[in-house]
Amino acid sequence: MSVYKLAAQLMQDNLAAAQAQGYKDQELAKAMMNEIIAVYRRERTIADIGHELHFLAENLDEDADYGFMRP
Repeated sequence: MSVYKLAAQLMQDNLAAAQAQGYKDQELAKAMMNEIIAVYRRERTIADIGHELHFLAENLDEDADYGFMRP
């Protein structure tokens, strides 16, 4: 199993657990994002984390090409 499939499965499991406790998907997502950033901060600079988050935000549209892609 790829690490991306593992992450997707873990997220689905966590969403189910959160819903069972009365939390909404968006509440869990925000809490998980905070935890992910805490893990990033163990080995990465704040600037590096910011660059990655900016890249992800700029490429949220799955149907659009990434900024660095050529036609």
